[in-house]
Amino acid sequence: MTTTPVAEATKANLNRAGLDKAAYKGSKSTLCAGCGHDAITNHIITAFYELGVEPQSVAKFSGIGCSSKTPAYFLSRSCGFNSVHGRMPAVATGALTANRQLIGVGVSGDGDSASIGLNHMCQIFRRNVRMLYIVENNGVYGLTKGQFSATADVGSRQKGGALNDYEPIDTCALAIELGCGYVARSFSGDGKQLVPLLKGALSHNGLAFIDVISPCVTFNNHDGSTKSYDFVKEHDIRLHELGFVPHYEEVSVEYDEGTTTRVDLPDGSYLTLKKLERTYDPFDKKSALSTLAASRASNELLTGLLFLDENRPTLDQRMKLTERPLIELTEADLRPGRAVLEEIMETYR
Repeated sequence: MTTTPVAEATKANLNRAGLDKAAYKGSKSTLCAGCGHDAITNHIITAFYELGVEPQSVAKFSGIGCSSKTPAYFLSRSCGFNSVHGRMPAVATGALTANRQLIGVGVSGDGDSASIGLNHMCQIFRRNVRMLYIVENNGVYGLTKGQFSATADVGSRQKGGALNDYEPIDTCALAIELGCGYVARSFSGDGKQLVPLLKGALSHNGLAFIDVISPCVTFNNHDGSTKSYDFVKEHDIRLHELGFVPHYEEVSVEYDEGTTTRVDLPDGSYLTLKKLERTYDPFDKKSALSTLAASRASNELLTGLLFLDENRPTLDQRMKLTERPLIELTEADLRPGRAVLEEIMETYR
């Protein structure tokens, strides 16, 4: 039997899970045309497709706001939970503790996370829940006509002319300070950088936090905004060029600083890596915080992998949860006999 060119092309477009990219899409977006959030959605779809993740193994979580509508626009085969305002981290913590086999993805906004949900965001950083946490950061409340959010920079201007005179909350610095093990910042319009960051985050054993600058084309894309497309393009300072090689494809390469090299991968694709001359160590917590502080003082927008710590115990490790998900435990599993209880009590004497 012979195969047609169309059939061969279709087969070539299947990932390691045997799925094409359409399997990772969701409903049609209802956001404003040109919204940065839609670009992030497309990058999320690409990352999951290229990693070959089974969609049904993913649980999606969100809060309230334009950003929190976006989980409906990707991974239609996955279950999702749209929580009340700011409570997404708490809901995700409960769900992922009950079923540690799920891959958790939380999408929130700068208002949802850095204002009403700030406490919950801080607690999930401390607890190191295994999930990807994305903040789609546009500096305003897009659903309620563009008021400043807690991430708006001092001196940034609203569409109506009002100036912000409050200090901003730097979500990345906060995440590093509170012990988050994977912290990155990117731009919605930079898929070349964001897709590898998403892949790395999904492969991280612990909480992976990515703050993505995502311009609001309706309320915050004008002169005077520090979250507009033009401002980000002019002030974006890349710490490094990024690529991601999955753990099941071991590839090593050596090349000099300031040079570029091509790395061929087993599946026939390739990466082009560029090693910058600027030195930056993402494993150094103190350096990461000081670099972020210096960039704010210089009015720079640093993007890339800001901090990485792969040795922090996760919440389920700290709680010594069983390999079997809690949701699958029966009454017999949860009610041990007298001998087992005596053995447990003996450890406290």
